[in-house]
Amino acid sequence: MASEQKYFQKGFQLKTIVGPVLAANYHSTVVERLKEYGYTAQAGDIRLRLAREFGFCYGVDRAVEYAYETREKFPDRRIFLSGEIIHNPDVNGRIEKMGIRLLADGPDPATRYAEVQKEDVVLLPAFGVTVAEMEHLRGKGCVMVDTTCGSVLNVWKNVHYYARDSFTAVIHGKYYHEETKATASQALTHPGGRFLCVRDRAETEVVCGFIRGTLSREVFVERFQAAMSPGFDPARDLERIGLANQTTMLMSESMEVQEMLRAAMRDRYGDAEMPTRFRAMDTICSATQDRQDAVLRMLETGGLDLMIVIGGYNSSNTQALARICTEKLPTFHIKGPEGIAGPEEIRHRPVGHGSEASTMGWLPAGPLSIGLTAGASTPNNVVGEVIERLLALRGRKTDELQPIG
Repeated sequence: MASEQKYFQKGFQLKTIVGPVLAANYHSTVVERLKEYGYTAQAGDIRLRLAREFGFCYGVDRAVEYAYETREKFPDRRIFLSGEIIHNPDVNGRIEKMGIRLLADGPDPATRYAEVQKEDVVLLPAFGVTVAEMEHLRGKGCVMVDTTCGSVLNVWKNVHYYARDSFTAVIHGKYYHEETKATASQALTHPGGRFLCVRDRAETEVVCGFIRGTLSREVFVERFQAAMSPGFDPARDLERIGLANQTTMLMSESMEVQEMLRAAMRDRYGDAEMPTRFRAMDTICSATQDRQDAVLRMLETGGLDLMIVIGGYNSSNTQALARICTEKLPTFHIKGPEGIAGPEEIRHRPVGHGSEASTMGWLPAGPLSIGLTAGASTPNNVVGEVIERLLALRGRKTDELQPIG
């Protein structure tokens, strides 16, 4: 009797079956209409402009499809999901309603996967999982369906190159984020592999200070104790560094982090030694970059009164979009239509804040032009529901939308 296949990375070729279900759950007629109208339309005195790149990227679309295919493939088995498949509450809620159980995060794979048995199925999210988690699940002998995004896998490949060649992987990302934890773990698969996570320019400046010799080891270790590999010695491990990034970070900031570290290494070691001291590879996710570029182009054309950015509050790429927009005009990052409480109140996550806030009197009176975009984990149905809610604030319906020009 042939043994059961235990690892799947390319789905189950069941798109013809799950496709109609996905369309019913995530399609939006009003979003399609806006696209047909050139991404800009008007109803009464409210004008809506939608970014030309927004919402589900290929990697997210693929991960969600695989989740639905997995339920179809294994209708009678328990299916576990290793954390959120993507950072969107609407999508994760729909997946849970299919009987797929989301497992809580945790540092110990044995505890996290304690309930998983050999006959069970475990979905691995688009962010990937750590090497330790993967090894633990293989040891259990359960079925694994791996939806890790190809852009993330590309970063892992480069981190492996760094570790193989004795370069410390310096990762621009949030050390506690699922993707960054998974990426950092790849460095430790090589003897002597090391990693350091820097979140932003301020943390990068601390690293640069140590490299240049203006910052003590004690200050460095205190700042990064939760964001570096075990046994990290900055005097030893910052002599040769290679840059990588969490794929959903702000592209412009990733480039600034890279140039700050390049300059510090050049100051310390000189131009002649740079080829053997510093490496940087382009690991920016193309979908993340496309969405950021689309927002920048929309902002450059002007004519907007405010921006609505739609996506999960824990979605890094959505946070990055909100940061870009906030620099230009009033911006509200909302999870979904429920954030728009009415013309007098909006519930949103302000840039740089960790929790939701309410802003009163957010909607200006008179003719209004609103820009809209959505993070790569936000489905069209949520975008469409936000549009419906916005129009309703002015007593309008989606069938009143008309093209401009």
